[in-house]
Amino acid sequence: MESWISGAAAALLLLAAFISDIRAMRIPNVLTASFFVAGCCYHLFAGGINGGYHSLLGALAGFLPLLAIYALKGIGAGDVKLFGALGAWIGAAAVVQVMMYAILYAGAAGAVLLFFHSKLGRRMKAWLYSLLVPNVWSKRESFKELAAEGLRFPFMLAVAPGALTFWLIIGL
Repeated sequence: MESWISGAAAALLLLAAFISDIRAMRIPNVLTASFFVAGCCYHLFAGGINGGYHSLLGALAGFLPLLAIYALKGIGAGDVKLFGALGAWIGAAAVVQVMMYAILYAGAAGAVLLFFHSKLGRRMKAWLYSLLVPNVWSKRESFKELAAEGLRFPFMLAVAPGALTFWLIIGL
């Protein structure tokens, strides 16, 4: 019963974070903080001091590695706090696995983005648009605006499939 509740809470956290990150490229502190506190309290009451200890260990396992990536400006602070809250619910081993899958998916998405923002990728994209969209060359300014925005994408686009991959592998 305990793992079902933890899994449901983690899924709810990830769903809310996904919606927020897609809409605004931000994960609110109130979401991550409330889920962190709720996860720690739940495990403390369900498993006693040992449960609270494992919940805090999970939070640290989710928070600290991503803090290093945040320091290198690889992800946003909301993603770091999200993994801390997620770790409080699912534990250290599980949050590290979800993190690794998410990083792999983000790397694949980053490789695709880099390709399409390279010189060859831009030429291929322009050629494809010229075939599919009439008067594409008159819209070149909009392409330049998109390129000026940089290569950012919501990390939740990688976290969601990472979490699903983890849950499919463990059989939930």
